[in-house]
Amino acid sequence: MYSRGGDGPTVRFVDVGEDDPIDVADDEVDRLLDAGWDPRHVALLTTGHRHPIQVERTDFHDQDGYWRTYWDDDVFYGHVLGCKGLERRAVVLCLNEDGSRDRARERLYVGMSRATDELVVVGDPETVRRVAGDVVARRLGI
Repeated sequence: MYSRGGDGPTVRFVDVGEDDPIDVADDEVDRLLDAGWDPRHVALLTTGHRHPIQVERTDFHDQDGYWRTYWDDDVFYGHVLGCKGLERRAVVLCLNEDGSRDRARERLYVGMSRATDELVVVGDPETVRRVAGDVVARRLGI
């Protein structure tokens, strides 16, 4: 994975420390909404297990019904591997796995390329270094 730079807003990295990545990612979604982002322009994507709201929406709807929620006027909750080719203006990428799983690089790359205007990456800096390397970690300011 190479970070080639370019113009645009700086990606914000939030170190979760000892906290649960999902909880920290939820706080970052709230921060975006408090800053004035329209909920329909915000997505929270996970790299590991699904967010509880995604699980709830999947259990409540069939798969078609779940994917229709992407077009609702609300924050979208999904997994990066289900969001290839989709984008939102603001994305909170929740690194809620340690990077040792199959396709870890792909998960990180897909997640980091879904935002058009603002990207917040929430996770452990060591996971980023292990999966993407030192150059990408430095570009994220970690």
